[in-house]
Amino acid sequence: MITELGHFALVLGFAIAMVQTIVPMVGAHRGWRGWMAVGEPAALSQLILVGFSFAALMHAFIVSDFSLQLVALNSHSAKPMLYKISGTWGNHEGSMLLWLLILALFGAAAAWRGGNLPPALRARVLAVQAAVSVAFYAFILFTSNPFTRLAVPPLDGQDLNPLLQDPGLAFHPPFLYLGYVGLSMSFSFAVAALIGGKVDAAWARWVRPWTLAAWLFLTVGIALGSWWAYYELGWGGFWFWDPVENASFMPWLLAAALLHSAIVVEKREALKSWTILLAILAFGFSLLGTFIVRSGVLTSVHAFASDPTRGVFILAILGVFTGGALVLYALRAGAMEAKGVFSAVSRESALVLNNVLLAVAAFVVFIGTIWPLVAELAFDRTLSVGPPFFDAAFTPFFVGLALVLPVGAMLAWKRGDLARAARPLWPAALLAVALGGLAFALQTGRSALGPVGLALGAWVVAGAALDLWSRTGREGAAQRARRLLRLPRADWGKATAHAGLGVTIFGIAAMLAWQVEDIRVAQVGETYAVGGYDVTLREVAEVQGPNYVSTRAELLLARGGSEAVLYPEKRFYPVAGMPTTEAGIANGVWRDLYVVIGEEQAGGGWAVRTYVKPFANWIWGGAILMALGGAVSLTDRRLRVAAGARKAAAPRPVPAE
Repeated sequence: MITELGHFALVLGFAIAMVQTIVPMVGAHRGWRGWMAVGEPAALSQLILVGFSFAALMHAFIVSDFSLQLVALNSHSAKPMLYKISGTWGNHEGSMLLWLLILALFGAAAAWRGGNLPPALRARVLAVQAAVSVAFYAFILFTSNPFTRLAVPPLDGQDLNPLLQDPGLAFHPPFLYLGYVGLSMSFSFAVAALIGGKVDAAWARWVRPWTLAAWLFLTVGIALGSWWAYYELGWGGFWFWDPVENASFMPWLLAAALLHSAIVVEKREALKSWTILLAILAFGFSLLGTFIVRSGVLTSVHAFASDPTRGVFILAILGVFTGGALVLYALRAGAMEAKGVFSAVSRESALVLNNVLLAVAAFVVFIGTIWPLVAELAFDRTLSVGPPFFDAAFTPFFVGLALVLPVGAMLAWKRGDLARAARPLWPAALLAVALGGLAFALQTGRSALGPVGLALGAWVVAGAALDLWSRTGREGAAQRARRLLRLPRADWGKATAHAGLGVTIFGIAAMLAWQVEDIRVAQVGETYAVGGYDVTLREVAEVQGPNYVSTRAELLLARGGSEAVLYPEKRFYPVAGMPTTEAGIANGVWRDLYVVIGEEQAGGGWAVRTYVKPFANWIWGGAILMALGGAVSLTDRRLRVAAGARKAAAPRPVPAE
């Protein structure tokens, strides 16, 4: 009964979304207040209905209702409760319902927090958001219904994909979808502004918090996925330039560019056309990522489905919304005339350079991701574009971004002085050069990647700190320190996020440059040396898990009186018929000890891979700092949704019905 009610709630939400798409849009066009007001209760009703539908599906997974086809295909009675719950979205149909729920959540948030928006703009935003929801309601109900019943329910289910039975993957999709779908709000604001024919500083102030929230969630989602790949897949890496990894990284890059360009619109009323274009493309790339994950056109370990029919439907959604928005963008070009003028050396110019580097980096990732498909369709050639291409093509743009970031943050608006802006940064430059030189002198027979990464990371982190300090005036140190604590939260958030980027840059460079790897066949009881550690394979035993059987090894790693015992595993899930690798990791601030157990060898012994990974956790520590910076900025009153909007741009009077 609960399942049928969930299905009915989804259908009813579909009908309400269609009403919300049409009525407020017509009301905004005609100036009818009553029609415009329909958007708010409709948006809240959608959230309630889709929320109930999602809860009904989750209930079916929790109680193991195998009469539901989705539960039978993606769950099992012996599965731990956490993975029964995460199994709700650990499949194609459930994940799309989660996507729709988050769409409704953002639409309801816009209705709830949009009280200071001009009524016509708010009505159009809610209508565009509902139009996106209509497309995904149709996609779910007509191609991916999660509430399909089985005529003859099985006694038990087929289990969830073992790779998804992990805490990292339990929380990775919700955060990623909050980022993907959060960009729909930036898209809705952009299209609403184009329809209304007005893009100004107030619009930029309204759109920035939504973009910042989406970027924050994307940051957390990407970091969780990277962390999962590091410890779960057993190959010792954190990023492989997989198509699905790229699918989330491209919108992240464009969202970062959009955040910075919206600042220029707000401060100087310049870059209007470019900012609107970024808002359209950022959400367009989110839809492209959905297409890549679910169409089967590109192979990935992360892919949810490989159904060409569903892929065509998503491609149609991508074409309608992105293509339609771009057509509207071309028609409304005259409404986006820039008013602010700035010199070649200014904060605005630095932000333009920032945008160029981020956008071109995203384009490079897009070309590398899609090129194998283009080569197969156009030239009938099977190609593989892997890490060597992305490392060589992408890295220069991020190096350039790291170099200009501290200087750009110091430049004055409208007309700056490069020498004056760079003068306070000489301690950061000196520190970066000193640390890079020290690392180069200490290492022997290695590449320059580690020292360069250390220098760049130190430059960005120290630059962010000096930028914050420079905002405290020129009085004594004690007075400046007190003023530092009273700086706006947005300033603290920006400095924290920039510092996080520097920490991540260093962590990536250090781990890639200085890691030690050892692959061998080890006998039980044998001791061998890796990177200054003595490693002893103590034993290998069979272990029974709740829904898997495991070959678990026990290894002792010792160095200078300190010891760590690791338990790497090879698990096999009988119901799914799939193996997984569980690395044994001793986490540390300065290094990770990482061990993977392989197959038993014919001549005796076990295949063992051992790594010493310096500064590995700094990669995710930097991502946490970036997300924390975004969260701190969001708490700034100036960045709350529509905060001060009425003062900045009082709404025009709307004629009564």
